[in-house]
Amino acid sequence: MEQTKTLMYAKSEEEVIQALKEQPVLFHRYQSMEEKWRQRFLDYCTRKKTLPVTYDPFFKRLFHPDIHPGRLSRFLSSLLGKKVTVKRILPSEETLLDGGALLIMDILVELEDGSLANVEVQKVPYLFPGERMNCYSSDLVLRQYSRVKGEKGKAFTYSDMKKVYTIVLFETSIGEFHREGLGYIHMGKTVFDTGLELELLQEYCLIALDVFRKIPYPKDRNERTGWLSLLAVEDVSAAEILTEDYPWLEEIYRDMAEYMKKPEEVLNMFSEALKILDQNTVQYMIEQQQKEIEEQQKKIEEQQRDLEAKDRNLVRKDETLKEQSVENQRLREEIERLQKQLAEQTD
Repeated sequence: MEQTKTLMYAKSEEEVIQALKEQPVLFHRYQSMEEKWRQRFLDYCTRKKTLPVTYDPFFKRLFHPDIHPGRLSRFLSSLLGKKVTVKRILPSEETLLDGGALLIMDILVELEDGSLANVEVQKVPYLFPGERMNCYSSDLVLRQYSRVKGEKGKAFTYSDMKKVYTIVLFETSIGEFHREGLGYIHMGKTVFDTGLELELLQEYCLIALDVFRKIPYPKDRNERTGWLSLLAVEDVSAAEILTEDYPWLEEIYRDMAEYMKKPEEVLNMFSEALKILDQNTVQYMIEQQQKEIEEQQKKIEEQQRDLEAKDRNLVRKDETLKEQSVENQRLREEIERLQKQLAEQTD
């Protein structure tokens, strides 16, 4: 307990490291991290930075409805623009997809009215974001259909189906999100060009945190801005300013500080976050390489088509030359015949 207190009240990086050295298991775990993340851990312990909330272990610990009832409901309500209540977190392994997305945070919840909401934080601007989100959203629809139909049996009707929300926060967004005038939050659903109104299930909420960060203190100081600021701001000094505008954030920052009493738990969360990041980095590299392979294959196919076209042209030219040679031979023979005829007439 004394060693834990030493770490909790440490004021300098040297004191933190010394406290860790007194607990060899913790110190080994600390040393196994990359320099960037060791520094990030030290910044947290010396109260320079908050916890990296957008990473899965930290987000789930601070927003889990079993630990902090109502917090996640309030967060989602601010994003969706209507009051929702989180009933429970669902296990992500139930997904029909292969889970190859480049996520640093992924949480699936069932709302009180039966709707499903998938909240993700993307670290890198992955390929084909629109296509991916459609697949994730469709996965939620199928999951809900299987569950509700299984519960209702023959009494099932499609009116039993509820909304599914795909909420994606981009740490680094693709270029399209940075087009002037687009803003940082995008709400979407399928609409018909004729004005036909049908109750469709799939809705989307996309947030570019890197665009949001360009506006340190947005003029629209509403609750949603407060939540996004919590995710975007890591400097403790900036966080203290935020609590002046959003006093309810102070409770969350206090919870973050409390984890200094549990250094082993914090290091475990850092390790888990790094593991997720490493896996996704590998996946990202695989996708990039696959994209390069596909692009190279397209170039090879185009070159092959060009060569085949050239070959066909050469064949046609060769045939033309042969035809011209035959015609030339015919003309020469005709000339010889006419010359003979002329010579006979002269004689």
